[in-house]
Amino acid sequence: MAGRRAYPTDLSDAERVVLEPLVPPPGGRPPKHSCRESIDALAYWVRAGCAWRLLPHDFPRARVGSSSSPP
Repeated sequence: MAGRRAYPTDLSDAERVVLEPLVPPPGGRPPKHSCRESIDALAYWVRAGCAWRLLPHDFPRARVGSSSSPP
């Protein structure tokens, strides 16, 4: 989490260990953002109930999740 402050929605290391086997390994081109940053952004988004574009700008951009996601 270096480079940004921690949010209350960030997963702990223990929660991450539980999720790790459920997250597929990256395929194709190398990821621009770590899996940890993407999961933390998703947790914030779900908890805040806001549009992805309204996430704090220290999270990955809106188009990171899927090429079929809305702009």
